[in-house]
Amino acid sequence: MRRVRFLIWKELIELKEDRRLFGIVILAPIFQLFMLGYAATTDVRDVPIVVADADRSAASRDLIARFEASPNFTVVNIVTTTGDIDPYLERGRAWMALAIPAGYGGRLERGRPQTVQVVADGSDANSTNVALGYATSLVAGYAQQLAVARLPPGVVVRGGIDARVRVWFNPRLESRDFMLPGVLALLLLVITTNLSSMGIVREKELGTLEQLNVTPLGRWELVVGKLLPYALVGLVDVCLVLGVALLWFQVPLRGSVWLLFAMAAIYLLTTLGLGLFVSTISSTQQQAMMTTTFFFLMPMIYLSGFIFPIENMPAVIQPFTYLIPLRYFLVILRSIFLKGVGLDTLWPQAAALAGWGLAILALAIARSRKRSA
Repeated sequence: MRRVRFLIWKELIELKEDRRLFGIVILAPIFQLFMLGYAATTDVRDVPIVVADADRSAASRDLIARFEASPNFTVVNIVTTTGDIDPYLERGRAWMALAIPAGYGGRLERGRPQTVQVVADGSDANSTNVALGYATSLVAGYAQQLAVARLPPGVVVRGGIDARVRVWFNPRLESRDFMLPGVLALLLLVITTNLSSMGIVREKELGTLEQLNVTPLGRWELVVGKLLPYALVGLVDVCLVLGVALLWFQVPLRGSVWLLFAMAAIYLLTTLGLGLFVSTISSTQQQAMMTTTFFFLMPMIYLSGFIFPIENMPAVIQPFTYLIPLRYFLVILRSIFLKGVGLDTLWPQAAALAGWGLAILALAIARSRKRSA
């Protein structure tokens, strides 16, 4: 243990002396969390909409006022003809357009059905679908109010279905509460994997790894001494990111913080083991970074469910997602943050994560022993 302590102290001194790397390790996670915390959201707010009001009546102004009062829309302009809306959609100044035909108010007064047209820019299909849902819900609610207002005094509509909706785990329906735990997992993956892989390859480039191999250090002592400092850095990053998520973004943490740190430690076993494995197949730091990014990080991000729901992936692709450790840690983090569940519920994901970490670490140590033999 004395030799391991000296090796750990050596790694920490090297991290401290490299001011640029030290800044990346400490400051970059906070900066990225702020950036992704605001950018990584699927909420659709303040949709710019242009209105073509060919009626110019009190009824049409009432409908426009509903859109102006909604937090989901921002009316950028009110034009007269539908031909005037094309420049707004083509140049991206508006995502949607509402066309109110001439005679709209008169038909409503006579109790006749009336149709308004909603035109949407479908370049971003997901945001457009959400915005269309907002628009149709707003128009439907407005039409229902008009229908009730035309009923004779004293007439009460009976029957029908009253749907009372209750949302569990994320009652505010804030996508940030769902995304930020995933950002924590992503930052740990990127930082610790790159640090561990390039840190060991740097020893190869400088020729100091051969010097370490001829010292009395055993193989396990060398591995522990090289990886443990990066594990400590990862835990420091967990504390920093967790503090920003809870205090600044007000993300709820309903589960045990100690369970979260325990699961993070298991997750660091997988990321550091992956970094050690990459170091055994790389000769330079640039090669290690490129290998980590293109062959491991990008597939993990795409197939873990961080961006795309696994359930929406083709059936042929879904079995491969079980090979992605980030998938299990995402489930663990989101369950601890939002659902407040414990290990009795999360043990399958924890076991899979631990198994993946031990397997990749054993493979990396075996390859390292083989290369040094």
